[in-house]
Amino acid sequence: MKFKRSRASKRGRIEIIPMIDVMFFLLATFMLASLAMQRLDAVRVDLPSGQAQHMSEDQPLTLAVDRTNAIFLNRRPVHLDQVEAGVRRLLRPDRNVVIAADDSAAQGAVVQAMLAARRAGAEHFFIAIHRD
Repeated sequence: MKFKRSRASKRGRIEIIPMIDVMFFLLATFMLASLAMQRLDAVRVDLPSGQAQHMSEDQPLTLAVDRTNAIFLNRRPVHLDQVEAGVRRLLRPDRNVVIAADDSAAQGAVVQAMLAARRAGAEHFFIAIHRD
């Protein structure tokens, strides 16, 4: 006597629609992650041109002066009186200070900001330039 199976044997199927959903989700995730990894400086300055070596990838302390002589410390606006305290708070012994001054910024404003950073303990300054 031959018994019939209670269930008919079916072959498994791979559904493609959920795979497409997962791929779109991964694509969107990687796009957002790559945008978050971009280093975007909020202070817009026109840098002078010149030749220089590339800097290391660690985040340096940035002191920027724009064309209106406004001073920014790590993209946050500060007054000249606040530069010394801000640099003292943010500066670590192994970090350098990058000066990003607009090409049309007054030299006196840049020098005063650098002197305030020097009083706060900054020893090494780099001048940011635009590569030719």
